[in-house]
Amino acid sequence: MLDGRAFAAIAATLTASRSMAGKADIGRVAEALGLSAASAVPVGDDCAAIPDGDEYLLLAIEGFMNEFVAGDPWFAGWCGIMVNLSDIAAMGGRPIAVVDALWAKGEVEAEPVLRGLRDASASYGVPIVGGHSNLRTDRGQLSVAVLGRAKRLLTSFDARPGQSLIAAIDLRGRYRDPFSNWEAATDAPASRLRGDLDLLPQIAEAGLSRAGKDISQGGLVGTAAMLAECSRVAIDIDIAACPRPEGVDLARWLLSFPSFGHILAVDPPDVVAVTQMFAARGIASAAVGRIAEGSAVTVSHAGDRATIWDFATSPLITAADRQAA
Repeated sequence: MLDGRAFAAIAATLTASRSMAGKADIGRVAEALGLSAASAVPVGDDCAAIPDGDEYLLLAIEGFMNEFVAGDPWFAGWCGIMVNLSDIAAMGGRPIAVVDALWAKGEVEAEPVLRGLRDASASYGVPIVGGHSNLRTDRGQLSVAVLGRAKRLLTSFDARPGQSLIAAIDLRGRYRDPFSNWEAATDAPASRLRGDLDLLPQIAEAGLSRAGKDISQGGLVGTAAMLAECSRVAIDIDIAACPRPEGVDLARWLLSFPSFGHILAVDPPDVVAVTQMFAARGIASAAVGRIAEGSAVTVSHAGDRATIWDFATSPLITAADRQAA
């Protein structure tokens, strides 16, 4: 049980985190490009969802921090596949193929990154079909893009007041220091990795949820903030209810990037069905928050509550849309 002082310290850490500040950069870039939630393909989702008949093509891209590529090159390559496939799943889709862009100072530096890409491609069963390379640069950089398809979408724009916020996270892992990446994938059987990701399109296709996101940089709370802003709702998160590994510091955990971690907006009568689907695959899940009318993301614990972000006073990722409204 946290006391009031410890809770206040955690809330302050979440509000001031570098990852939350980084999410605000999305709005600045989107504004410069003339994009917003009102665009033909709305900005704010994990992928661009492009209508294609009765279905959707999903297109996403991830770029990786230079220090991450340099410090853990094999895992950076693995993550190039893993996080992109998570984005596809987060929107109710299944992946088709990926392409990569790699810069490196020679073949020796490029080798572990390429091996990580290849190993993850084999484990997840998604082919690498091309890309771009430059082996004559002064530093390593990596970007990976993915194409997928969805029958029914999970989006960032369809969370509704009265729904419960479910968090589902694979806790069967460990931190991959020095970053706060919770890694539960590289030792997992390939069949488990593929089956776990397929849960999200199954949930979408069954009509059990229409809104969600994968937990990314910014952690559970930062990801919930993006969902709340895009859906124009308030979310209150009970931090004690969040699935968490034994012995892991709560403040660090709430800012962690799990290899499998998703939040979903679910109608209360469907919460049991959804959590049972995750439990059947050994994934921890729980209702961790309430979605309501409003504009603030708050965290609470044992009667204490703190505001992490209020979009009415400070837009996060949809700056262009807010300013136009």
